Amino acid sequence: MAETSRTDFQLLRRIFREAGPYLPQLGGVLLLELIGTPLALLAPVPLKIAVDSILHHRPLPGYVTRWLPGLSANEPRLLLWVCGFSLLIALISQLQGLASSLVTVYASQGLLRDFRSRLFLHAERLSLSWHTEKGTADTLYRIQNDASSLEWVFVDGAIPLITSAFSLVAMLFVIFRLNWKIGCTALVIAPLLFLLTRATRPLLRARSRELKKQESASLGIVHEVLGVLRVVKAFGQEERERDRFHAAADRCVRGRVRLTMTDGALGLLINMLSATGLTAVLYFGVSDVLAGALTVGQMLLIMSYITQLYSPLKTFSRKSVSLQAQLAGAERAFALLDLPEDVHDPAFPRPLERSRGAVSFRDVAFSYDGKRNALESVSFEVEPGARVGIVGQTGAGKTTLTYLMARFDDPASGAILLDGIDIREYALADLRAQFAVVFQEPVLFATSIADNIAYARPGAHMDEIVAAAKNADIHDFILSLPNQYDTRVGERGMALSGGERQRIGLARAFLRDAPILILDEPTSSVDVATESTIMEAVERLMDGRTTFIIAHRLNTLVSCDQMLRVENGRVVQEAPVRTDSIVHTVASVSALESSQ
Repeated sequence: MAETSRTDFQLLRRIFREAGPYLPQLGGVLLLELIGTPLALLAPVPLKIAVDSILHHRPLPGYVTRWLPGLSANEPRLLLWVCGFSLLIALISQLQGLASSLVTVYASQGLLRDFRSRLFLHAERLSLSWHTEKGTADTLYRIQNDASSLEWVFVDGAIPLITSAFSLVAMLFVIFRLNWKIGCTALVIAPLLFLLTRATRPLLRARSRELKKQESASLGIVHEVLGVLRVVKAFGQEERERDRFHAAADRCVRGRVRLTMTDGALGLLINMLSATGLTAVLYFGVSDVLAGALTVGQMLLIMSYITQLYSPLKTFSRKSVSLQAQLAGAERAFALLDLPEDVHDPAFPRPLERSRGAVSFRDVAFSYDGKRNALESVSFEVEPGARVGIVGQTGAGKTTLTYLMARFDDPASGAILLDGIDIREYALADLRAQFAVVFQEPVLFATSIADNIAYARPGAHMDEIVAAAKNADIHDFILSLPNQYDTRVGERGMALSGGERQRIGLARAFLRDAPILILDEPTSSVDVATESTIMEAVERLMDGRTTFIIAHRLNTLVSCDQMLRVENGRVVQEAPVRTDSIVHTVASVSALESSQ
């Protein structure tokens, strides 16, 4: 998944567009943060009054006498007033910080939730062939990690930068009012900071992008190994996989160290420039105090403001550095979001309630990678209610053939018709509602048995779920469990046996009640006794439905009305409807696989 290089402005404009619905809340956060600037200006004022008016008996500043006309520098209550004012500023600052935190969390987390949901939904809508080629770990990393860049840009980037700009202007105004010479001295470092951060941005973006790729690859190893942990344990390869993960994690460490060294070196230069400016201000400030141009309290006030002045300057520099890492993440998230959906709804879909089940392939070709065809020139007709057996070598294209019917992918050429209409003219939701699929390896979710059966039709009544379980011959087994239908099946249903998972898959198909049924080797992973039970349920399920059965076992295919043999992506034989022909077809495939 290649990322198109975008400028900072292009990415920021896209981020602001994505955040549109939350801009009012983010504006509220900004206003609350801006309140912090006058509070910061007021914070050192009590200290200045205490030093000049209480310790050195100088007259009170004019703004104090205007606020408190009856107060003078010689009154004992002045110290109480100064202490009370200091506590009041601290209380207001804490309340402002609490309100800002609450609004920030509400707005930023809502923004992040909605953006991640968009990414997740878009990833779901991408074709199966795309996910097969790219895997899932990198997509997971982009949704979970890269998406958070949008939150950072606003909460830790844009809002601090705007408040820093406001603080900078306010501090400069006050400092220049107090002493313009010190103000000019303090600002000398500003252009140096700007040039320094501008020069390092490209390097930081490149290293951040590379680090994210390495972290995604490391996550991919964990995702892959935990998904096939039984295989790893069976071959005793835990140490080998640990070493593979360690090597990937070590590359992440080196990448993080390189990025931190670059960031740290820049931070060192920024802080040294700030320290140099502060030292120059201290020199001129003390000189003015000795010359009588400033009081000690005024110098302390100016030094406090200069320290706060350098804080936004350093914020500008450091945030522009951190911004590059976050923009690299946003770039990756947008790359996923911008992938075109290769299977999409038509602009004006035909209505489809319940299909008759007539299926027709017209010279269909399909390729996963755009180079080698998995299916080529496939043509056949299936009447409503027919049972079609599909046989062929592993990898010949049998499963691909059935998945194209439900538009899990679209053919590269040719057309697939349902009831005489090209399936691309139907809405995806309407089309897929016509199919019930029982997979070779039934996948269950880590929820209850009832929830897994009801996945076929969310909102189904419990009576309907029980009826489906009875049809699939799994009801009695469920009742024998301590929690019955509320029993949780574990991750991918691994708390159940293969036969039990398969029958829950059949119950799901019964509840779906679709006119077309796809059975992808439903008994290949169970023993003969379990197969017999499953086939009885399958017979009930096939009744009155157009059925496509992918299988190698003869007893699964004897009731078929039509046989398709797939070889190297082509339908090379349509056997007559005779049991001896079916036997011959299955035997031919078995012999061919054995010879290879």
